[in-house]
Amino acid sequence: MIHKRYLYTDGKPKTSLRQEEQEMKKTSNAYVVDLTKIDGDGDFKCPSCGVIISPEDETETIYVIQEVKMKKDEQLEELVIKCNNCESVIHITGFTVL
Repeated sequence: MIHKRYLYTDGKPKTSLRQEEQEMKKTSNAYVVDLTKIDGDGDFKCPSCGVIISPEDETETIYVIQEVKMKKDEQLEELVIKCNNCESVIHITGFTVL
């Protein structure tokens, strides 16, 4: 079973919203969101349309999980989701173990 809760900690000073937006880098037709670079508990705006994407949303109304990439040690490495509002593909990285 795959859980949609993003677990991360960074121990770094939190960034401003502007800095968060700059951390979301567009690569070809997809976006990359590094959770270690954003403030909060895992919620972030879709880099394309601005809808709030939350790990607490279990309805798949806002986004759907397309791919889960695991490291060899079974830790989550990357989550690929698709925004249902604008159909952007978002690669979420920066997961750490608590």
